[in-house]
Amino acid sequence: MSKEKPSLPKGTRDFGPAVVAKRNYIFNTIRRTFEKFGYLPLETPAMEQLSVLTGKYGDEGDQLIFKILNSGDYLGKTTPADIEQGSKHLIRKISEKALRYDLTVPFARFVVMNRNEITFPFKRYQIQPVWRADRPQKGRYREFYQCDADVVGTNSLLCEAEIVQMIDEVLTTLGLTDFTIKINHRGVLAGIAEAIGEKGREGDICVAIDKLDKIGAEGVRKELLERGISEDAVGKLEPLYSLEGNNQELLQQLQTILGNTEEGQRGLKDLNDVWSYLDNLGSNALSSTNPSGNPRLQLDVTLARGLSYYTGCIFEVKVNNVSMGSISGGGRYDNLTGMFGLPGVSGVGFSFGVDRIYDVLEELDLFPVSAQLSTKLLIVQFDKESELYALPLLQKLRDAGISSELYPEAAKLKKQMGYADQKNIPFVLLVGSEEMASGKLKLRDMQTGEQDELYIDDIIAQLKDIA
Repeated sequence: MSKEKPSLPKGTRDFGPAVVAKRNYIFNTIRRTFEKFGYLPLETPAMEQLSVLTGKYGDEGDQLIFKILNSGDYLGKTTPADIEQGSKHLIRKISEKALRYDLTVPFARFVVMNRNEITFPFKRYQIQPVWRADRPQKGRYREFYQCDADVVGTNSLLCEAEIVQMIDEVLTTLGLTDFTIKINHRGVLAGIAEAIGEKGREGDICVAIDKLDKIGAEGVRKELLERGISEDAVGKLEPLYSLEGNNQELLQQLQTILGNTEEGQRGLKDLNDVWSYLDNLGSNALSSTNPSGNPRLQLDVTLARGLSYYTGCIFEVKVNNVSMGSISGGGRYDNLTGMFGLPGVSGVGFSFGVDRIYDVLEELDLFPVSAQLSTKLLIVQFDKESELYALPLLQKLRDAGISSELYPEAAKLKKQMGYADQKNIPFVLLVGSEEMASGKLKLRDMQTGEQDELYIDDIIAQLKDIA
């Protein structure tokens, strides 16, 4: 049998114990915040019917859906009649399922299928992997986790305000200080389209504007023209890229620019209501600033969010002091469930990109020591007698909630201490003949090298006091 060199598909990764511990630190921080705001956990299958996913993410998004081949030799059995029926028929014949692209559309599908069992408004959070057939690069993977929180069954803009609060709380708890929560409204973008003489073309305008950070104003101009937006309209649009002032000043400027456009005025009212909720909640996101002095929550009229199902407020979050794309985003979708036969159910939600957050925390060295530890104490043994003596001590430590290990062999002390070093175990307990005779055990702090002789109960009390 020939040997094959082991490899991974591009855009996927293994996670060793140290990395998993850090990822769990992020997951747990997010989970605690979601539950604090009343969101309940939910899980859906890794695969969905292809028909459930297609048409929900725009043309570009549909191209990135990972399709799953049906079982059997469908390609070999393709007939002239199949070819005559066209490509859509062939795709259905070859593939009827796909890996989920995000967690929001499967959530909408779940709500429709379980609408008689759930209570509205329904608040759920979901922490699961998603897959996208994207080009792998730094901060962009083909398999990655998302952490979503959504609420459906209410139009209240309190939900948008609480989303801002949750984003702010999670990121500050993780130690981040220089980040921006950007907010806009699809109604504002629709009003802009109408104000520049391109009513109904906000879809094309949004897709182009959404790339402003990546391709610049000239690139956006070129794409708008290619999409059939008139040169006059493109010219009227460009001053919006450089609007200046604080959030309230920007809202006032937009009030003038949007004039009497119905959608535009609806968008401005919603944004003002969100600000009012945050003000009454005493939100830190509203009062805090970045190290640059700019407000942490910023109105950004160029924020578009490319996904086609957003209809109201939209969000995007970026960390300013690292070279990385957005780490969170979301918005309101007034009729996503309508695509599955349940019209008129409004929802709003957002997602954290855990893989990007991990990369940010790693680059900024923000992971606490506690997030990198698995075992708190290692018991070192020297012979069979010390092993037998150590076993009840090991159980007593574990019963006290202290993660502990007994080195499984009577190896040389250097080897056992090296094991503790490599696993970042902060404390070592030495059990030799002297310790067994006196009952006082040597507890060594691996960071400082200090060593104390203590009874097991005192050791447990000391370790429980250390976070």
